[in-house]
Amino acid sequence: MKSFTIVLVSSFCLLTACSSTENKSAPPPLALTQSTEFSPIEVETQEEIFALSEHVRTQLDSAFPKDSRSLQSTKRLLKFLLQNGDASLSYQSGATLTATQAYSNLNANCLSLSILAYSLAEYLGLDGQFQKVHIPEYWALDNGFNLLTGHINLKVRESEKQVVNRKVIYPEERSLIIDFDPNSRQEAFKTSNINKARITAMFYNNKGAAAMLKHDYDIAFSYYKAAVDIDSNYSGAWGNLGVLFRLTSDYENAETAYQYAISLDPDNNTALGNLARLYNLTDRQDLGQAILAKLDKKRQANPYYHISLGNDAYTTARYQDAIKHYKKARDLTPTLHDTDFGLARTYYQLGDLKLAKKHLTLANDKADFDHDKQRYEGKLQALRSHTAKLTHYQ
Repeated sequence: MKSFTIVLVSSFCLLTACSSTENKSAPPPLALTQSTEFSPIEVETQEEIFALSEHVRTQLDSAFPKDSRSLQSTKRLLKFLLQNGDASLSYQSGATLTATQAYSNLNANCLSLSILAYSLAEYLGLDGQFQKVHIPEYWALDNGFNLLTGHINLKVRESEKQVVNRKVIYPEERSLIIDFDPNSRQEAFKTSNINKARITAMFYNNKGAAAMLKHDYDIAFSYYKAAVDIDSNYSGAWGNLGVLFRLTSDYENAETAYQYAISLDPDNNTALGNLARLYNLTDRQDLGQAILAKLDKKRQANPYYHISLGNDAYTTARYQDAIKHYKKARDLTPTLHDTDFGLARTYYQLGDLKLAKKHLTLANDKADFDHDKQRYEGKLQALRSHTAKLTHYQ
């Protein structure tokens, strides 16, 4: 199995790292976006991404008359989004939707729901500020790719003052945070502001990654190009563009893209890891292994790193290695359901149904979302049925 680490925008979102330490002095290698190896297509404009349909605007006007709009009244609408958006989709690569699409289908990732919330708040006269949430590195395995995910939320506030009947009203509560991931809401993670151009680039980056997973390389290239066109300092999009060149065996351009991604954000570990793999592919193993050794040391305290290593080992039938990594992740953070699920399916492959059932039960108990609990309960029922049949025929 080929395993490539790429960065996406979603949870909740799959999104790339955007460090505040970006180096903007080096000119971007825009020649990469002029590659003749791909046939570009038109993608959504920023206006189309954030636009609300006439139907949505009519509903808002009906529910929130223009003379009575405030942060307090708008909470009803935002509460609806929080309760109906499926937070369990937060680390999936799909469901990157425009604001209007997300309004019709709330099973979208956090990026799409945050875009929707921003557009709704803006229409209702409130100010929105996107924020990157600095969560630990988290990976999800999809079609042989390790997807590094991240998270954003939205801070909504009333303007400095609102004039109603020529009187200035200062509400008691001036802002609220809209966060579509319960785990993020429970933790006091550091945040940093990001602008609308960066959010648009993240949208394009997500769409490009989703297309790349499907081997739709022309579409992927079109979205990555759009991402760096609107925000040439977005490290994640340059890194993913490098992955695309790598997949099409254009190693020279892949290296250029990786190097520029790293120059923008020295902490873009995904681009560093991909560069290391490229070095290994091009007979520069010493350079590649040096990078991988540093990354491995840096990530040893991150349970999600060990879960990712466990997933890699599992998919290549290295079951004892998988168990070792899952147990290491569990030792670091015992409350993660992902580790017990990994152990359960590994023990199942080894024929130890007793331990498989034990860890599947633990995964079910630790899961936060109904989506995960239903998945685990279904597997438990299948395992119980299988065990009963084995007992019956003994």
